[in-house]
Amino acid sequence: MNIDRIVMAFAGTVILAGLALSQLYSMAWLWLPAFVGANMLQAAFTGFCPLAIVLKKAGARPGCAFN
Repeated sequence: MNIDRIVMAFAGTVILAGLALSQLYSMAWLWLPAFVGANMLQAAFTGFCPLAIVLKKAGARPGCAFN
């Protein structure tokens, strides 16, 4: 998998986990998917994604979005 796919899979997992936790424990867990969504929005405009930087340093293959 390249960096783009890993970032999308990680974001989707964190969003679904936040939604599940909000149903099981507290509505405050909805701040987690809100943060991930805001980060994805700013990454779309700026190209800056902290996870992509970490993955690149870890040796993951770059994709089209995060060169």
